[in-house]
Amino acid sequence: MTAMDFNDIYFTARDGLRLYGRHYPAARISRLRPVLCLAGLTRNSRDFHAVALALSRHPRTPRDVYTVDMRGRGLSEHDADWRNYAVPVEMQDVIDFMTMTGLHDAGIIGTSRGGLITHVLAAAQPTRIGAVVLNDIGPVIDMDGLVRIAGYVGRTPVPKSWSDAARAVRDLTKRDFPGLTEADADAFAHQLFNERNGKPASGYDAKLSKCLSLLDGPMPALWPQFEGLKRVPLMVIRGANSDLLSRKTVEDMHARHPRMTSIEVPGEGHAPLLRDAPTIKSIADFFASADSARESVAA
Repeated sequence: MTAMDFNDIYFTARDGLRLYGRHYPAARISRLRPVLCLAGLTRNSRDFHAVALALSRHPRTPRDVYTVDMRGRGLSEHDADWRNYAVPVEMQDVIDFMTMTGLHDAGIIGTSRGGLITHVLAAAQPTRIGAVVLNDIGPVIDMDGLVRIAGYVGRTPVPKSWSDAARAVRDLTKRDFPGLTEADADAFAHQLFNERNGKPASGYDAKLSKCLSLLDGPMPALWPQFEGLKRVPLMVIRGANSDLLSRKTVEDMHARHPRMTSIEVPGEGHAPLLRDAPTIKSIADFFASADSARESVAA
């Protein structure tokens, strides 16, 4: 990553917390729908670097791309009250970011937790959203995946070096991402961890683990919120090895959404990395198709 790839954005949420985002400017002046990327529970803007570059520099359909680090993740400030690590609060942060950057009728790429925020945003302020890509998330979350995530959030020690970090990534992902190379693992490690004095540092607030209580059983299904997504084109990406989004849920989503497409990424689990050429092409083609649909309606 270089300083020329994107512009840093710092902004203040309505409760005073200082948050971070990025703007990947379109390669040329573009009136195409901008895209906002929302990361998973412990993840951040770095997850979207490859796809953001590809979309903003696309030879035919370049578009502005924005990313945001939720409170307590990446370069955003940690919240003193862990109870604010909640989807409704994070949705308000997204609304603040969209208001500040002038985003309306935007494309959204929501990975995991970012996709849950997208569900709620579609129900609360539907005109904010014009097209959606859900990355390995849907209205129903499989309990196996939730248990696995709860088992490591806030409990994984920070590696002492970047080589240790890459090794830890390979160990943690060898079942669900068997094709991950050493270079992939190193890049993945630099996405997961912040950097401090040349060494890995935690990329998220460990108190996030407190908002993952499994004592009350599985999360309620978000089918009512999914109804808000039926007004816009929707693409669902599922990792073939995912333990969070089942094929059955994807089939049920298809049955309820008239304009939904879906792809499955081979050799990847939760959540697909959005770095391989076929997946990036599918995302770019989806947003281009959604642009065409909007122009047809306007005409």
